Amino acid sequence: MRPDPLLLNYSIRIRKVILTILSLLIILFFMVPRFFEEVQASENNTDFELETFDIPPTEIIQQQKPPKPSIPVPEDDEYIDEDLTIEDTDFDSWDDWDAPAASTGPNIKFIPFDTPPQPKKGLGIRPIYPEIAKEAGIEGVVYIQFFIDVKGNVTEAYVQKGVPNTGLDEAALKAVKQSKWKPARQREKKVGVWQTVPVRFELK
Repeated sequence: MRPDPLLLNYSIRIRKVILTILSLLIILFFMVPRFFEEVQASENNTDFELETFDIPPTEIIQQQKPPKPSIPVPEDDEYIDEDLTIEDTDFDSWDDWDAPAASTGPNIKFIPFDTPPQPKKGLGIRPIYPEIAKEAGIEGVVYIQFFIDVKGNVTEAYVQKGVPNTGLDEAALKAVKQSKWKPARQREKKVGVWQTVPVRFELK
């Protein structure tokens, strides 16, 4: 009977396997501690930087209480008349009081025109200087507002702004009322219009 070739080399194979396992164990025995030492060394060399910042303290503002109002105390030398009496107001007498009348002025209505009025030759505004104002050395400008009708006559005149109590207002009004005009025209039609003119009084 021929022997099995596997059985002939069985012992040799067993030895090889055992030697291989022992060699691996020895290698692992030396390699594993070094691996753990390197891992631990890398962990020790890692630095963690923590960023810190300061938080400012909270400022507490205390509101000041308003001062208490002082109570007035009468002084010793202050004299108070105890016999002083205040009369009652009589409201019944108010019925007799009249309010001042509202100032009345010209009822001005604007009338459009194309050609303004023109003073006639030699019949324009020629004021006469009042003797009282001349002697007192009073000068001024009186603004007169007046209405010129379709015939060129001044039918209404008022002092718009003047120098009262000097005679200048009256002299300016008289000069304007005596003036004659070529009436204003709206296209080819004559129309009455309101005008304002300054009348100057100057001493030479």
